[in-house]
Amino acid sequence: MGGRHTYATKAQLETLVLRMYRTGILYSEALGEFRKQFILVVLREVDWNKSKAARALGMHRTTLVRTLRELNIDIRTPRNAERRRPHGLGMQKKKLAG
Repeated sequence: MGGRHTYATKAQLETLVLRMYRTGILYSEALGEFRKQFILVVLREVDWNKSKAARALGMHRTTLVRTLRELNIDIRTPRNAERRRPHGLGMQKKKLAG
């Protein structure tokens, strides 16, 4: 970090870490969940493009793919869920047209 970045959420992160610690979450579990969420947020921001996400994360694309596998992240599922129309929307349009 070296003073280059100032994080507005430092207090929030400390509060979250304290809560996790008090509830007995192990360091390895917390670290895995943080890595998973960080990667998913970046992927969402770049519209699920792995090459762009890898660049934004400062890693090679193959490293990102390997990390996704290690963390059991299947990006096809969230990507499809976000792009899918809400359930029943197509049926309402058909009823209105007919």
